Amino acid sequence: MSNLSWMKALGLGLGLATGVAAALYYHLALRPLPRREGRVFLRGLDAPAEVLWDQWGVPHVYAQGQDDLFFLQGYLHAQDRLWQMELSRRAGSGRLSEIFGRRTLETDRFLRRVGLHRAARAEAERLDDESAAVLSSYCRGVSTFIRGRRDRLPLEFSLLRFRPEPWRPEDTLVWAKTLGWSLSLNWDTELYRARMIQELGPELAARLEQPYPEGHPLTTPPGATEPLGTPPPIEGWESLPAILRGGFSNAWAVSGRRSQTGKPLLANDPHLVPQLPSVWYEMHLECPTLRVSGASVPGVPGVVIGHNQHIAWGITASMVDTQDVYVEEFSPDAPGRYRLQDGWEEVSRVREEIRVKGAQRPVVEEVWLTRHGPLIATPRAPGQRGLALRSTALDPGNLLRAGLELAKASAWDGFSAALGHWSAPCLNFVYADAQGHIGYRLAGLTPRRPPESGLTPLPGWTGDQEWQGFLAPEELPHAFDPPEGFVVNGNNKVAGRNHAAYIAGEWIDGFRAQRIQDLLQTRDTLGPADFRTMHMDALSLPALELLRLLEGLRPTSAPARAALATLRAWDGRVEAESQAAALYEVFRRRLLRNLLAPALGPHIESYFGLRLHPLSVSSAYQFRGASFLLELVRGMGQPGLSPLTGSLTLEEAMSRSLEETLAELRQRLGPDPTRWDWGRLHQVTFSHALGEVPMLGWLLNRGPYPVPGDTDTVHQASYSLREPYGATRWLPSFRFIADTSDWDRCQSIHAPGQSGQPGSPHYDNLVSLWRRGEYHPMPFSRPAVEAVAQTRQEYLPG
Repeated sequence: MSNLSWMKALGLGLGLATGVAAALYYHLALRPLPRREGRVFLRGLDAPAEVLWDQWGVPHVYAQGQDDLFFLQGYLHAQDRLWQMELSRRAGSGRLSEIFGRRTLETDRFLRRVGLHRAARAEAERLDDESAAVLSSYCRGVSTFIRGRRDRLPLEFSLLRFRPEPWRPEDTLVWAKTLGWSLSLNWDTELYRARMIQELGPELAARLEQPYPEGHPLTTPPGATEPLGTPPPIEGWESLPAILRGGFSNAWAVSGRRSQTGKPLLANDPHLVPQLPSVWYEMHLECPTLRVSGASVPGVPGVVIGHNQHIAWGITASMVDTQDVYVEEFSPDAPGRYRLQDGWEEVSRVREEIRVKGAQRPVVEEVWLTRHGPLIATPRAPGQRGLALRSTALDPGNLLRAGLELAKASAWDGFSAALGHWSAPCLNFVYADAQGHIGYRLAGLTPRRPPESGLTPLPGWTGDQEWQGFLAPEELPHAFDPPEGFVVNGNNKVAGRNHAAYIAGEWIDGFRAQRIQDLLQTRDTLGPADFRTMHMDALSLPALELLRLLEGLRPTSAPARAALATLRAWDGRVEAESQAAALYEVFRRRLLRNLLAPALGPHIESYFGLRLHPLSVSSAYQFRGASFLLELVRGMGQPGLSPLTGSLTLEEAMSRSLEETLAELRQRLGPDPTRWDWGRLHQVTFSHALGEVPMLGWLLNRGPYPVPGDTDTVHQASYSLREPYGATRWLPSFRFIADTSDWDRCQSIHAPGQSGQPGSPHYDNLVSLWRRGEYHPMPFSRPAVEAVAQTRQEYLPG
């Protein structure tokens, strides 16, 4: 064959391959995309409605009645996020194996034991009339979309070769409960403590406990255990989705006297596991009885974070302990009988059938239920012990009613009454209104329990460690128009010891909250631009404190002296392009390991988070790690700390840690220190659930991108001490600034984008804005919406 013929054949082959690839891309990614203009006829709609789409992919929905409004919200959620909704309901219900096969079987077995789907079914039967009507309308909207698009479903359904079932009320409720459960993870911390007690003994394990540091902020300012033996193994945590891995947040509000507008301003940025699509979906909903705008959760009606025409609100994870693990003692003679004081009780049994893709028969999981809750670890032989989980997520609640009343509240009293219905998760709510008021409330089922209980697994047979119901809403911490003129929460402790009711929690160090308070007090008045800057603030207060403690260090090697000079000249800002930030982060981790190694020895990996299960990417100790490290360094040589640090001197620990830091950075980033940017170590990838499949990652994932910050900065970007730096575990998932003087001046951003379909221009169009700390406007009045509308759709009964 001549060269010319060969080139023609090659060109033809490449052309055919390109054509096939283009046709496949069209079929999988472009053909499923919905229209966003013209008329749409929908059976189930009562009256004409209108949707205006802005350039950021946010729908502004105008309906003539509440039923139609939530019908359309369900329809639009499914239109942009059906795969995400499908994955969510399957995760919460333990039905992943129906589409993924045996690789998720153990995960399904675990989730069936927990029983969020059973709790959701029970809650569906208890809904009040209005909540039931809202949920029914929403479900009909989702199911209408599914029926109308069965031949043009999102690509994930084509790849996995299945079709979604109609959407049911329990699907919404199980997803709401799953989110609540993931934001209340305390039971694993109890198992960590039990492990440390078993490995180190009670006295040494107690020294690893870092109480909430004295002097750290409180959201509402004032106006050793007996080991129970090694916990039994818990199976089924091999592949739990990232959506179940908890989160953190910042929220604050300032009064009108501290605002440049003369009216309150509010800011919120919940920190969740980066994923694609985003957990949030922005919407603006209007009908004669409801006007609300903000971040919704696909699969759930309403708006979680946002504002109406009267009030604005934001949320943070409260860190309140709403879960306990009980060790149940079983009879050696009668399997299924567990001890209660001087007697025995029989477990209730539930048969769960798990269908597995490719298997002829379902897998049967027999679930045992005790008076405390489901057994998440069952005894393997007569007379062995098991672990039962008590969780507020498994109790009946009415989040839908709380959310609906919150969206309609016009003042503090209505806001407070709405939160009285809030069940799980237990959250902090920050409040601002157009009348000039600000406030804070802790909301959710909070156990009434004996003081200091629940730190480790509890003996289930004694009867003296039981919850005594829940605290009444008025017993929970709250503040209204505090004299400081601001309210702040950054997952820090919500109330001091003088609070009337005992509230247990796994509080985060207060450095983020302190930094926010400091920034709020640097100027007499603040505006939205100041809040935008605060959202991106990466100054680390513990870094500055640790640098002060390095003043006496005298390294011997030239590279170490140069590194120390870089650190001493640093301003403490953990920016992505900072060499000093990379030095600090690696040095901090190395120093903590070296200080604890004399006492912990081979057990140090347990402290740093030897993985008990995929829900917890590291031990809870790391979120109080900065204050603990500073306490160790300040207290070197004191008798009370010698069991931890032994004979190691601070000079030795720091010198060794600095040399190890340099060696690690050379190994990770190369020999040139000028290229040791924090952003080369610390990055984020927005990962799709199928993004690990070969040939799909390039299409579905976005990133990696360098990110600033760490666990202790306002721009929170945590990483696991067990798997350091590279895998950013929690990030600002949504940034929101509310201006109560003019609702059209509210602004927000989330990433990667509004759509869950990779062929859509709104799949990742918000990433660049999010990375730069920029926002898009949230028009609320009809003229403001018309000014930014790109397309419009008319929805008609049909």
